[in-house]
Amino acid sequence: MPAKPATSGPAPKIIASFRRERAAMKAGARLVAGVDEAGRGPLAGPVVAAAVVLNPKKIPAGLADSKMLNAERREELFVEIMATAEVAFTAASTDRIERLNIRGATLWAMSRAVASLSVRPDLALIDGRDAPPGLACAAEPVIGGDALVQSIAAASIVAKVVRDRMMRRLGECFPVYGFERHMGYSTPEHIAALSAHGPCAHHRRGFAPIAALLAA
Repeated sequence: MPAKPATSGPAPKIIASFRRERAAMKAGARLVAGVDEAGRGPLAGPVVAAAVVLNPKKIPAGLADSKMLNAERREELFVEIMATAEVAFTAASTDRIERLNIRGATLWAMSRAVASLSVRPDLALIDGRDAPPGLACAAEPVIGGDALVQSIAAASIVAKVVRDRMMRRLGECFPVYGFERHMGYSTPEHIAALSAHGPCAHHRRGFAPIAALLAA
């Protein structure tokens, strides 16, 4: 079962650093983007990818993996990131997830986010094992990068905040599911609502719990 999103908790023990970006800059990269996603695991809603190029002179304090921050702190950092960095984000819809599968949709959203930046990075540091195909710059996957690399941590915060806002809007349109509380993850509340009402247009029909409900 996918991990549930963090909504509260203490400050993270691991704070990401800017060391990897500085090393890339010393090696000749002028601009370094961090790239991450939010929403691979839920049963409903889009997957959102963000790309962030931090200003080395104006890095918000306390950047960390978005899952280790509570909702209030994510919102605070989101405002700081948007005010000080180059930021772009892209959402892959449920339809696109069905067409490409979740991995393909995530990589598509990451590629579009990088391409949508107002500046062209020389290097993209990607959270995870895969680099999106077709990037117009060099790419380097970083496993666990959202906890280690400040640019990726910033991207994880932007992607998470943007997706949570989208899910709250979906919650207003489809109140029986409680999207604004569980963000589409497979919580007991969500499963109970699915059992009672069936899936809506924003549920991922290729995911096993939804497919099982449809088959039944």
